Amino acid sequence: MRTPARPRWYPLFGVLSGEYEPRANETHPWQRKGSVTDSPAWSEQDSDTYRRLAPVAVPSRDHQLATIATLLPFEPTDAFEIVEIGTGEGRLSQTIAALFPHARITALDGSESMRTATTERLAEHGHRIRVDSMDLAAEDWHAHLEGVDAVVSSLVIHHLDGRGKKRLFEAAGERTSARSAFVIADLVEPASPQALELFAASWDESTRLQAAAGGQDELFDLFRSTEWNIYRIPNPMDQPSRLADQLQWLKGAGFEVADCFRLEAGHAIYGGYKGGAGDGRIDYASALRTARAALAS
Repeated sequence: MRTPARPRWYPLFGVLSGEYEPRANETHPWQRKGSVTDSPAWSEQDSDTYRRLAPVAVPSRDHQLATIATLLPFEPTDAFEIVEIGTGEGRLSQTIAALFPHARITALDGSESMRTATTERLAEHGHRIRVDSMDLAAEDWHAHLEGVDAVVSSLVIHHLDGRGKKRLFEAAGERTSARSAFVIADLVEPASPQALELFAASWDESTRLQAAAGGQDELFDLFRSTEWNIYRIPNPMDQPSRLADQLQWLKGAGFEVADCFRLEAGHAIYGGYKGGAGDGRIDYASALRTARAALAS
């Protein structure tokens, strides 16, 4: 068993937590439960844990879904093609399908159980939905981006390192239509030790409050026992990049207008638009109602 590599943003953790010196035969606290030290990769066990934790561990999940949908540059009656990278259980795609009844959605995920859940959830939308497999680190799936009008992703691309993210943005810039947008919700790298501690503490508090509000304190216990808060205990699977860098990469890839639209507990919603993108006409209140219905179903 080889010694785990230090996370790229290790120096910030070193400032707050002391020196990190792993030993080859030791299981380290930043390693996700059930993962394999010499092959850190997302597993079906991780998918199951995520499904249990998401209702409390994703900060303001209903607002996250609504924000992404509201940022799409389309009228409710527009016909367009969109790809979701890492669809999970399909709740974001469900929200978009309900708000845009003429949208055609390709939902991609590397987990068989997640693809099954998405297929079942979106069955009512019939031919408008395509669910397919993907290996995030590979690039063959980039063919799905050819000619599409929007790309969305929620809590997935932080599994790519900076170079991988930049290549993904470039592929999207080259392949998507002139009116396209790329909207992302994801963990971002803190730019300072103070920001790191803020992200860690606010994520803990958000999860604790959401678990308590639902009478599910055991989920906060699970959040802590699985060491899900990477701002507390880093994990080699998780490689968030600085927000400022990602906005520059988006601009460099042809998404001329790039910005951050929301940031809570280290979870940012950001993205970019090409010059031919429209303004969009989905109001936030409608998007929020639709997102809450998707989460409740």
